[in-house]
Amino acid sequence: MSATDTSALLDGLLAQPASQAPWLDALRGEARRAFDAEGLPGRRTEAWKYTRLSRLTDTVFLPGDAIAPSPALPGSIDDIDAHKLVLLNGRFAPELSDLEGLPDGIFVDGLAAVLEDTPDRGKPWLGGALTLKDMPLAAINTVGFRDGAFIQLADGVELNRPIHIISWTDGSVQSVASSPRMIVVVGAGASVDIVESHSGAGGYLLNAVSEVFVAPGGRLGHYKRQDEGPQGFHVAATAATVEEGGLYDSFVLQTGASLARNEIRVLLNGEIAGCLLNGAYAGLADQHLDNTTFIDHAAPGCESREVYKGVLADTARGVFQGKILVRRGAQRTDGHQLNRALLLSRGAEVDSKPELEIYADDVKCSHGATAGELDQAQLFYLRARGIGEATARRILVEAFLMEVLDSVGNESVRQAFAGTLGCKLGALATAAGEGATV
Repeated sequence: MSATDTSALLDGLLAQPASQAPWLDALRGEARRAFDAEGLPGRRTEAWKYTRLSRLTDTVFLPGDAIAPSPALPGSIDDIDAHKLVLLNGRFAPELSDLEGLPDGIFVDGLAAVLEDTPDRGKPWLGGALTLKDMPLAAINTVGFRDGAFIQLADGVELNRPIHIISWTDGSVQSVASSPRMIVVVGAGASVDIVESHSGAGGYLLNAVSEVFVAPGGRLGHYKRQDEGPQGFHVAATAATVEEGGLYDSFVLQTGASLARNEIRVLLNGEIAGCLLNGAYAGLADQHLDNTTFIDHAAPGCESREVYKGVLADTARGVFQGKILVRRGAQRTDGHQLNRALLLSRGAEVDSKPELEIYADDVKCSHGATAGELDQAQLFYLRARGIGEATARRILVEAFLMEVLDSVGNESVRQAFAGTLGCKLGALATAAGEGATV
């Protein structure tokens, strides 16, 4: 797909907003040139070979801020005890947000307000973690984002209550596209949990980008729930830089959208930095759920752990691409990665591509991927004890997915995510019963 193969979708998303900051205009111009050089990813783009964007370019989307979204949010996405920041069609909605009671040393606001009132506050961070050349959708976001969230913790600040970013996209009247941008800066020795919940109605595209910076000794728990509507498209990228002794703890739950891709890139940039990348995905009908990760061990003594589990039924398709890079000089690296998938129907499919690239000799690294059906012996065991077939299937699927969900350290977040996943388990069990693999 060439750079000239742009639709009304891209024309809208690539419209560059006016600003009063020359550095921001320069960044947007750089991003536009990066996109024009490569265009949308196609069949020959290795990182996108399993996920095609033709569904998107066949749809005409209006910019998200051209349509007034519904002011009401579904109660099901406001289910976490947390400070609340709401985005409607990618724009900060202060009237629906609740940021009262934040302690000193924590700054939270909409990104547009920050860039308008104090643009130099965003200058050190915006664009600082991304590689625009090989991230075309992130380049589109950089050119055309209007708003998002800006969160910054001073050194040593610890926030015990999470910050919940609720993103609601309303395409019920007209298909819309939005490009929210999130910046999270965690100071030295600071600690915070940030939750993202994404959902919506009607037809829309959410092209979201997050940039994360964890200073020495800092910790960020970053938990994301993608439960978009059945006509929604969700394309997201997170780029995180972790300095010496810092920790980036990520969990991604994907259950919604017609097509979704969640890409995470982590640079372990200081000694004994660490990251945890875990996730669960569940797909039905013709859903396409892509999880792509890249962990760059750039310093000695760093540790990474990664486990993704997925369950697919009907003709759903899952994608997992995970790469660990160990650079020269990054001795004493400890990196492990695992992807497991359950296929509940004959039409379900998963593409798994684990990868290690190692240029140091004192390392402990491993990767693995498995895909299979429900265990017949376990199913027989449950049914022999009087449990109905559909219930037995649900129990096995739930046990498979909930194991990885236990890696979410925040109890309130874990329970909310378990509730979202539970809503899909019944449909998965039913699809498996009609299904066709066991």
